[in-house]
Amino acid sequence: MFASIVTISLAAILTNNFIFSQFLGICPFLGVSNKMSTATGMSVAVIFVMTMASAICWVINEFLLIPFGVAGFMQTVAYILVIAVLVQFVEMFLKKAIPALYSAMGIFLPLITTNCAVLGVVLLNTQNNYNFLESVIDGFTGGIGFTVAIVLFASVRERLEFADYPKAFEGFAICLVTAALFALAFMGFSGMKIPV
Repeated sequence: MFASIVTISLAAILTNNFIFSQFLGICPFLGVSNKMSTATGMSVAVIFVMTMASAICWVINEFLLIPFGVAGFMQTVAYILVIAVLVQFVEMFLKKAIPALYSAMGIFLPLITTNCAVLGVVLLNTQNNYNFLESVIDGFTGGIGFTVAIVLFASVRERLEFADYPKAFEGFAICLVTAALFALAFMGFSGMKIPV
């Protein structure tokens, strides 16, 4: 069991990183990574939503969808509904507790609802037949992998403001080149021998 959890964790953070390996969740990754403060705030929100969505969606799938025989065609709808409710909870919390972070995230906070990385983790948990603990671990470490990606990228983007590079790369182009280089670097982790 411990080996399974370590394997799931390493895979979610490094070898199957949602951003750099599976290319899921690119919209908030590119949109919120221009400053470290907004990147870390988004990371905490995504970790919370991924972890809670993994737990709640596993329970809904096992105790509602499968027993009633509607798992095949109702999973996506049910999962999106759970994710939307969780994002609304996070949005209300940030609006009350940390209004500066709420306004800095702007439109990208509600976009967690349609973040394909969040939906992807719960669908992959179902597809891989993970039990409850494995689903929660995969959701949490998937969020950690998202955090690693966005924080690394935000730290580089902050330095890019002062970098000297060719005029053709000004603006968003240098961000895409940087993200591609990060993705290439993370491909190196795919050589790790992690039995799944």
